[in-house]
Amino acid sequence: MEPLIALVGVSVVVVILNKSWLRHPRGVEIALRAGVAAMFTLTGIAHFVSMRAELIAMVPNRLPLPGLIVTVTGILELAAAAAMHHRRLATFAAAGLTLLLIVMFPANIALALSGTPLPWWDELVPRTIMQVLFLTATVTVLVLTLRPASHTSKNGLTPAETQA
Repeated sequence: MEPLIALVGVSVVVVILNKSWLRHPRGVEIALRAGVAAMFTLTGIAHFVSMRAELIAMVPNRLPLPGLIVTVTGILELAAAAAMHHRRLATFAAAGLTLLLIVMFPANIALALSGTPLPWWDELVPRTIMQVLFLTATVTVLVLTLRPASHTSKNGLTPAETQA
């Protein structure tokens, strides 16, 4: 639940700041990049501290070296979170995070179906909904960062809007 709160909370705060003060033409993109960065900073740190043992236990038995897998994915999440702060790197980070979310989702399903007592938000349906939201965020960042920088003018309008 905390990653969802970080994603939504930071994105909303940055949108509000942009609308009321900064007025950057790519405000939604910047807000979403900031939200994704906050979310993956939080989850990346969890790979090394608070949830490390739980994450290692989630690695399927058929994969070797679960501790190394958790360490590598934590490093990748932190690196991608940092990359979200640079537009050119954010494209690659969003693509990598999208792939990571897809690859790691079966482990989330296995945990939800394992019979282990979980908080309501980690049960199958809420977890799946959150995963879809996370994927939507990373894919949206990917799409927005692929748009050319000349797509909007300094006043935030597209060329067609400035002519109208």
